[in-house]
Amino acid sequence: MEASSPVLDLAFWISAGVIFLMLVLSAFFSGSETALTAASRGKLRIQADKGSRGAARALTLTEDSERLIGSVLLGNNLVNILAASLATALFTRLFGDSGVAIATLVMTLLVLIFAEVLPKTYAITNAERAASVVAPVISVVVILFSPIVSAVRLLVRGVLRLFGVQVDPESRVLAVREEIAGALQLGHSEGVVEKEDRDRILGALDLGDRTVEEIMLHRSQIEMIDADADPQDILRQCLESRFTRLPVYRGEPGNIIGVIHAKDLLRAMYRAVTDGKAGAEALAKFRITDVAKPPYFIPETTMLDDQMRQFLRRHTHFALVVDEYGVLQGLITLEDILEEIVGEITDEFDTATDNLLRRTEDGHFIVDGAMSIRDLNRATDWNLPDEEANTVAGLVIHEAQTIPTTGQVFSFHGFRFEVLGREGNRITRLKIRPLQDRRPSAG
Repeated sequence: MEASSPVLDLAFWISAGVIFLMLVLSAFFSGSETALTAASRGKLRIQADKGSRGAARALTLTEDSERLIGSVLLGNNLVNILAASLATALFTRLFGDSGVAIATLVMTLLVLIFAEVLPKTYAITNAERAASVVAPVISVVVILFSPIVSAVRLLVRGVLRLFGVQVDPESRVLAVREEIAGALQLGHSEGVVEKEDRDRILGALDLGDRTVEEIMLHRSQIEMIDADADPQDILRQCLESRFTRLPVYRGEPGNIIGVIHAKDLLRAMYRAVTDGKAGAEALAKFRITDVAKPPYFIPETTMLDDQMRQFLRRHTHFALVVDEYGVLQGLITLEDILEEIVGEITDEFDTATDNLLRRTEDGHFIVDGAMSIRDLNRATDWNLPDEEANTVAGLVIHEAQTIPTTGQVFSFHGFRFEVLGREGNRITRLKIRPLQDRRPSAG
């Protein structure tokens, strides 16, 4: 009598052991792929800076994602195919022709549960930690499979080229800024990130894409001082103004010859009065050009982040914006740029800004035509486009392709716009509300 069945001999146990090992390797490759692709490069960088070699290795691996994914998939497919082949042979030996179907069912369950779902679930919940642990081993795998992966990469690109698809190995699916913006929007929609925090970070990110022309105070709204005006009138204007810096012009408003600061003006007036002369005589001989500082001009195409750095480098907060012909277009201050990040900044001398936007009881918004589209979007959480116009009035004029009259109504971008006021060619006030989806009533 035989001591054991010929079916369950040494070859059977060796095959079973190899299948088990292949499943373990498959789980390792699956979990490694998920961990290295899901891990945050920012968190890995922080860990690497603290001395984690695994995190540093993971960062290096993820720099060439195409090579990494190719190597991991190659290893994963090799072990899965080998495990399936051995299982088919083993079950055919045990159950005959029906062994193929049994092997397919058993290996599908084993691979799905223990080699795919389980390791990937763990890896995605502990991405950075798992990536740091597997990175040293995966680095060796990448080196070993590098020749095969390179050949496969060339073949894949050749096939894609036949269909007109060009692959740029240096490009990423999403830029870092877009990833941050997308994460903030998602976090806000899920209630994790507050609207104010989202707006501040997005405002800082947008400075590199926006020009001073988009946020400057238009020349029609600039308060200026006539250099040839009576000194007493100049002093009165400066004292009554809510601004500390005022441009000084001569002849016509576009001819800016300087910028006066309220402190410089008061110091000069004080010196003139205390020099021993009578106050009226000293004031009559006062010339504002003696204390005005040279104007600082910038082109309207200057990016906001560049201009903020220029303000900080030059130790000034005030610049006049000109177009390509040198014609004055407006002015911008450091406060204007900071408001794009932190929102409206007001003090005891600023007028109330509530008049720019007011919500009515019926759900409409009464909007000043000069209000910027960006400020309106931030205040209402809308998404009106600002590529073709900077102000709400400019958007209506652009879409209408004409200067509307009072009472005209337009619908575009999912909103209803009604013109409430117009002065000359300028739209001064609008009524806006989002359009509701109207479903036909049953019947």
